[in-house]
Amino acid sequence: MGKLIETKGYEELINNIGSVYDKAKTNVVSAINVEMLKAYWEIGRFIVEFEQNGNIKATYGKELLVQMSKDLSVRYGKGFSRSNLTYMRQFYYKYPKCETLSHKLTWSHYFELLKIDDDLARNFYQKQAISENWTVRELKRQKQSGLFHRLALNQDKEKILELAKEGQIVKTPHDLTKDPYVFEFLGIPEKSQYSESDIENAIINNLQSFLLELGKGFAFIGKQKRITLNNRHYYVDLVFYHVKLKCYVLVDLKIGEVEYEHIGQMKLYLGYFEKEVNDETDNQPIGIILSEEKDEIMVEYAMLNDNANLLVSKYQLLLPNINELKEGVKAIIDK
Repeated sequence: MGKLIETKGYEELINNIGSVYDKAKTNVVSAINVEMLKAYWEIGRFIVEFEQNGNIKATYGKELLVQMSKDLSVRYGKGFSRSNLTYMRQFYYKYPKCETLSHKLTWSHYFELLKIDDDLARNFYQKQAISENWTVRELKRQKQSGLFHRLALNQDKEKILELAKEGQIVKTPHDLTKDPYVFEFLGIPEKSQYSESDIENAIINNLQSFLLELGKGFAFIGKQKRITLNNRHYYVDLVFYHVKLKCYVLVDLKIGEVEYEHIGQMKLYLGYFEKEVNDETDNQPIGIILSEEKDEIMVEYAMLNDNANLLVSKYQLLLPNINELKEGVKAIIDK
């Protein structure tokens, strides 16, 4: 047996068998998901058509779902709760063409999407879940953090509608902007005493969640990257590389309010990276200053007529008030 294992190509044989087996299991799961989505959509269609043909009013519609849940559960077991039947019905209403359903999303994904009343927001989260391959847990977190509305608050009406239709497409440094960034996953109480290094260390310990908050395309390079000029040492809190934009992204964390000195310091970092670190294939680096507070007017004047790719955004340690974010986006659209 030992000689057989040492035979040339044996390891490749084992790998090939394993690859085929794993692919088959994945295909089976995918096929089951496709069929279940079709089944739930059909169930929703049956319910809606029965209601419409019988002119069943909303009050009786609830009674219908209650009775259906009892009868189907007796006959087929779990899976036919009144809640599930309600969402299957909603599934057909919101996605009237079965062929438009994405097979990259599971019923659990759609279940979460159907909880979103705003069609613009729902379409955005659907696009992002597909393009960034979000798990259901990640989808829930992004909904709770109001990702769509945080991105939309930095746009005009036309850009908001485009964001809802296409999802977040990063073409320029401005497309990375969120205000605020939400770091609830760090587990730091909002009113506790903490330092910038505490936040930095918590980010490193929760790097996967932090990358998810930053968005797609970020690769972590390192923390406290040293810059030496005239025998003086400076340290960039966090350094990333953005694969899509092909540039370094420098992140500085600030407790309290951002000051104009912080903006000047970031410009120094950006200049150093552009001259000393970039190679011929890299684009101009991007700087992101994250602070608890910021004076919009001061930031505007500090960066007036400035060609540096520098973004200043706020961060918070608790989930935002979604209703306030919605009202802000609604005001932009109505205006």
